[in-house]
Amino acid sequence: MAAASPFRPAHAGVSVAVRLTPKAARDAVEGPRPTADGSLRLVVKVTAAPERGKANQALLRLLARTWHLPASRLALAAGASDRNKTVRLAGAPAALMAKLEAWLAAVAP
Repeated sequence: MAAASPFRPAHAGVSVAVRLTPKAARDAVEGPRPTADGSLRLVVKVTAAPERGKANQALLRLLARTWHLPASRLALAAGASDRNKTVRLAGAPAALMAKLEAWLAAVAP
């Protein structure tokens, strides 16, 4: 059974499952895609290279800009050197989940 969302409520925030592609032609949040295990990951592409954390920083900036959140509320929770990452958003879980699910409904086909 596939997961319904790449977003998961967590203690004092929300966790986001991300699949990052560095060195892409453009920065883009392409939306959720299923993985081999049936879960969903948010596919994100950034132009930054995966060296010295540049791609990770670009990921956090792009997501903050996309979701209209302060960059200080986003942090990389797992996957610093992997394409599969977990991004942590700090804040009230219920309010963040509502905002993110509304965004997902607007961008998902």
